[in-house]
Amino acid sequence: MDCLFCKMIEREIPTDIVYEDEHVLAFNDINPQAPTHVLIIPKKHIATLNDIEPADLATVGRLQHTAAHLAKENGFAEDGYRVVMNCNELGGQTVYHIHMHLLGGRAFTWPAG
Repeated sequence: MDCLFCKMIEREIPTDIVYEDEHVLAFNDINPQAPTHVLIIPKKHIATLNDIEPADLATVGRLQHTAAHLAKENGFAEDGYRVVMNCNELGGQTVYHIHMHLLGGRAFTWPAG
């Protein structure tokens, strides 16, 4: 498989890891859009949100739990933060391995910007 994130999980590509457990890997985004911008990925390859199966629900929930944990650890949980998941080309997905963006440390407006 030629998946960038799978290569990061396998340590084939250097990654600035901020959190890891048996199901999830989190690392700093190489093009941050906020003072804290972390990507949180499942270690299981799931290409898009449309590909999530019922057996994956606990793993996907761990992404949310990890985001909340990292927001608290980084000191902005109470002030607020943004989590984003993109799906397919028109949704802005560029790497086809589901991932959650955790953005914090600044105020956000709607629409995203």
